[in-house]
Amino acid sequence: MSEPSHSRPLKGDKHHAHPHKRERDQRSLFVRLVEFLSPGPDSTAELIETLADAEHRELIEPESRVMLEGVIRMASMTAGDVMVAVKRMDLLDIDSPYDALLGQVIETGHSRFPVFEGSRDNIIGMLMAKDLLKLQRAPELSLRTLLRTPVFVPESKGLNELLREFRSNRSHMAIVIDEFGKTAGLITIEDVLEEIVGEIEDEFDEEDRQSSIFTLADGSQRVAGDASIVSVNETFETNLPEEDFDTIGGLVAHELGRVPHRGEHVDIGGLRFTVMLARGGAVRWFKVTRAPDVTEPVEQ
Repeated sequence: MSEPSHSRPLKGDKHHAHPHKRERDQRSLFVRLVEFLSPGPDSTAELIETLADAEHRELIEPESRVMLEGVIRMASMTAGDVMVAVKRMDLLDIDSPYDALLGQVIETGHSRFPVFEGSRDNIIGMLMAKDLLKLQRAPELSLRTLLRTPVFVPESKGLNELLREFRSNRSHMAIVIDEFGKTAGLITIEDVLEEIVGEIEDEFDEEDRQSSIFTLADGSQRVAGDASIVSVNETFETNLPEEDFDTIGGLVAHELGRVPHRGEHVDIGGLRFTVMLARGGAVRWFKVTRAPDVTEPVEQ
């Protein structure tokens, strides 16, 4: 009596062996074919254009595109691009009396403060505002015992790397130093995240932030995009037109015909305005120097 026939595939039967593997191979071939016919973008600009096209075709939401663009642009930015400059930093003096320190904390509304001793360049620690309240309960405590170790980063520190460090060491603020080892400013994890998600407003943000102009280490000036043309004229002793525009950012955008991108420059009234940081459809910071004196050669 013959044994019943079974449908078990033979080893050489390719039609029944590993059907899932065959599907995976086919998908892999399909993916490779698509990549061959439609190669991906070769540059950051092309990638951003691809995202814009995806939004236009309603494949992604506008908010998602903005965040993805922020992540892409952040890859080429440094701590120096985003930091709060040293002249705008709110610092606490280790030798100030408790009432003065408390008043400054209440007035500024920050949760963390760099603390200096002697000069503003000599930052010895970071103070949490909530820790200051401990002195009220125990006046015998020394303010030094409440300080936390400061984190120092160079201006050239990439934002991607800085964000990873913020996450790994659980710090929220770092002191930015220039190439000479002097304090250039400070940067917070909020500053980095704002490059991705946009401006993060809180109850302590001022409605009318004052513009500022200050000197960089190389002798050039760093000018806020919303600085008034009047203040720029006073600082540089120039005669930029003050009638049609209120801010220097508006004047530069008008002269160029659009909002300039980071790294672009335009010469106006004897000054060269180089964009250090542009965000949200406006220039946040310019680096301003004297425009080079270009003399046309005289034909003989």
